[in-house]
Amino acid sequence: MPTISGLGSSPFAGRGKTVRAENAVEIQSDAPSTPRKRILRSNAVQQAGHISPNPSPNSCSPMKLKSPRGRLTDSPSSPANKVILVILFNFCIDMEQLSMVKEAMHVSMAPSTIVCREYEQKRILEFCKQCVKQEKAGSLYVCGCPGTGKSLSMEKVKDNLTHWTKEERFPPLDVLTINCTSLTSTSEIFSKILGNNQARKKTSSPTSPLKHLQRSYSQKLQSPDMKMMLVIADELDYLITRDQAVLHDLFMLTTYPFSRCILIGIANAIDLADRFLPKLQSLNCKPMVVTFRAYSKDQIIMIIQQRLRVLPYRVFQPQALELCARKVAAASGDMRKALCVCRSAIEMLEAELRDSTYGLDLPSVEGGFSDKRTGASCETWIKQANSIVRVDHMALALSKAYRSPTVEIIQSLPQHQQIILCSIVKLFRGAKKDTTVGELNKFYTDVCKSTLIPPAGIMELSSMCRVLADQGLLKLGQSREDKLRRVTLKVDEADISFALQGVRFFRNCLQ
Repeated sequence: MPTISGLGSSPFAGRGKTVRAENAVEIQSDAPSTPRKRILRSNAVQQAGHISPNPSPNSCSPMKLKSPRGRLTDSPSSPANKVILVILFNFCIDMEQLSMVKEAMHVSMAPSTIVCREYEQKRILEFCKQCVKQEKAGSLYVCGCPGTGKSLSMEKVKDNLTHWTKEERFPPLDVLTINCTSLTSTSEIFSKILGNNQARKKTSSPTSPLKHLQRSYSQKLQSPDMKMMLVIADELDYLITRDQAVLHDLFMLTTYPFSRCILIGIANAIDLADRFLPKLQSLNCKPMVVTFRAYSKDQIIMIIQQRLRVLPYRVFQPQALELCARKVAAASGDMRKALCVCRSAIEMLEAELRDSTYGLDLPSVEGGFSDKRTGASCETWIKQANSIVRVDHMALALSKAYRSPTVEIIQSLPQHQQIILCSIVKLFRGAKKDTTVGELNKFYTDVCKSTLIPPAGIMELSSMCRVLADQGLLKLGQSREDKLRRVTLKVDEADISFALQGVRFFRNCLQ
C-alpha cells in the first residue's frame, strides 16, 4: 500500500513546482509561481495537468488510518486511489494553514505594527519626551475599556522612548513596569519604586519605603547623575483602598520639587482620577488623561486584516468578518473578544473539514472509477470542504461567545412563542413600549399569514403570553378581559433579534 510524504511541507511553496506523494502520485501544475492572495483550498485537483501513477511495491507500507486513507485499494494506480491521495494532500495543507491562521489570531501574539492607536501613542510619547527634556517629573493616566490596546500601546511607547533617548543622547531612563495585580499588598508598590531607585540595594533605614521616597524627592540629596525613572503601573484600579491613600501618595510622588519620576497609570475606569484623586485637582496637580475609546467596526476589521496580511491566502469571507466586527463593536469594542471569536470560527471550519474528509462518500472504490466519476468525486469533495470561514461559522462562534440565559431560553421556545416575541419586537420598533393582547393578536396573525403558518386563536395566544411571562420574558398586566391585558417586554429587543437571527424566517421578519 502506498505511503505519502511531503504532507508536512510549507504551504507557501511555489505553486509551479511539482508536488510529490512518494512513489505514489505526481501532481504538476502549470500555474505561475508569482505569490498572490488565494482561497485557502489547495486547487491541485482543478489545475492538475495530469496525474501519473508511479508505484513501487518495495517502498509501500501499510496504513492504519481512518477513512479515506483506509479505503486505498491494493492497486495504487486506480482512479479511486488518485482521488483519495489528492484529497489527503489537500486536507493536510488546509489543516496546517488553519493552524498558522489561529496562531496569528492569538491574543498573546503581539503584532509588529499597532494600527488605530497612533494618536494615543503620539500623545503619551510627547508627554514623556517633554518630561525628559525638562528633567521634570509628571503623571499621566491612561484609561479605556478592556481590550482597547492600552497595555500593547504602552509597550510600543516604551520602545520608542528608549530609542529616542539614544538618538537624542539623553541619559537612558530607568524603566519599571508593574502589574498591580501581582502585588501582595497595595503599599508594596512603593517598595518596588524604592528598590529600582536605589539600584535594588536594600536600605537599613527603619523608615517606610513611602517616607523614604518622599524625603528623597523633597530634598536635594540625590546624586547629579541620578537617572530619571519611568514607572508604568498597569491595572492601577487594584490600588484603590477605602481612603484612597495609596493612589493619592503614588501620584503625589511626582509633585515633589526634586522628583525625577514619570508615572503612567493604566486602568479601565475612565473617571478614576475624578472619583479617587480629588485632592490632586485641588492642588493643581491632576494627572494628564489619555482615553482609549472602544474599537469601532471598521477598526476591528482593519486590525484583523493587518494580522492576516502576512499570510498569502484568504481565510475569512468579507461578510463573516463584518458580522464579527459589528457584533463585537456593538457589544464592547473589545479586540481580544473579536480575536477569540475568529479563532472559534476557524476551529469550527477545522471540524467541518475533518467531518467532510473522514466521512467522504466515494462510490464503490473496489469496483474502480471512470475518469468522469473521479472528477465528479473530487469536485464534490471540494464543495463539501470549502476551506474558508463563512458567515454561518462566524454566527455560531458569536452565539457561543455571547451566550446568555435569555438567548438560550428564546432559542428553546416553540415556534409560535418565538413568533409572538418577533411580533412584539416589530410592534415596539417605534416609541411604543407596551400593547394589549388584542392588538398583539392582530399583529401576530398577520405575521403568521404572511408565511402561511396557521395562527393560534386569541385564547391560545393569551395562554402563551402567560407562559412567556412565567419565564421572565414578558410582563402581563391585570384586566377582566384577556384581550385588554397590557403586554410589556422584560428583555432587551437585541437579545430577541440575536437569538432568532439564525432562522431565515425570523431574520427576514425582523429586517
